[in-house]
Amino acid sequence: MSASSEPYLVRLAERLANGLSRMDEARRDRHRSFILSCQQSDGGFGGREGDSDLYYTSFAVRSLGMLGGMSTAEASSVGRFLAEFDWQGLGVIDLTNWLYTALAVQVFGGGDLLEDEEPDWPQRIAEKLERVRGSDGGYAKSEAGAAGSTYHSFLVTLTYELLGIAPPRPNRLIQFIYDRQRDDGGFVEIAPMKNSGTNPTAAAVGLMSIVGGLDDELREDVRDFLKQTWSNEGGFQANKRIAFADGLSTFTGLLTAQDLNITNVASEAMIERFIALELEFPTGGFRGAAWDDQADVEYSFYGLGCLALLWSRGDATD
Repeated sequence: MSASSEPYLVRLAERLANGLSRMDEARRDRHRSFILSCQQSDGGFGGREGDSDLYYTSFAVRSLGMLGGMSTAEASSVGRFLAEFDWQGLGVIDLTNWLYTALAVQVFGGGDLLEDEEPDWPQRIAEKLERVRGSDGGYAKSEAGAAGSTYHSFLVTLTYELLGIAPPRPNRLIQFIYDRQRDDGGFVEIAPMKNSGTNPTAAAVGLMSIVGGLDDELREDVRDFLKQTWSNEGGFQANKRIAFADGLSTFTGLLTAQDLNITNVASEAMIERFIALELEFPTGGFRGAAWDDQADVEYSFYGLGCLALLWSRGDATD
């Protein structure tokens, strides 16, 4: 598996790993131990309940990448889990997770899961992706999806990048994203929604950073929206109607603000305190919000990711 240039997911992984290199060894070891404790006998990773799946395995592998990477044995173990899947039968979310995790397995010495495929496998994946594209220009969750989704359109764009292929009709895709913008400056997940969310806004900005479409006006719109979802808890809310901050929205809000070089929206020092004091468990792992009582690999990725983003820019300041 190879790519002619570094995709968004790869660049982000390098950025997060560099930022988290500042974490002291004991703290790093606690979080690494927690992540590995979620690994199942089949080599995959599970959530709070249930068996291994590609979704949680992807978050676990990305977290381990931030924390120093995987050993060859660990990468091979994950590779055995991935080998149980036929990528041709996977939906958009699982396919993106499978491809990125397969790339990580290869990077850390666990083997190339696509080495025996026919040379046209990237084109076959691209054809599969286009089957979920709607008349609105966006990508749906499945072929049965009636309308495009901001999040799934972002995932498809990420997948095309991993394949080294440009998404077809990029201008139509950009217009689809702009059609999901609302008067508050943010973006919604699907067309009928009226209230923007932090996470679909981050997906919209991420997509357009890949295919084009970002400009100063959009930057100011997003700044105005993020001001509305910033919480005095020290993190970002999922939307302005939610009364609490959470780890996912704080990660995506912070990432969006940094990527657009938006300042004077949130206190990075408050974010660090929120993550460390409200979400981080002293025994390892992170929970989703202050009311949550359990850590998992997904929210551990977001917690670690927030710290990495803060530290990649130097000391957090107000």
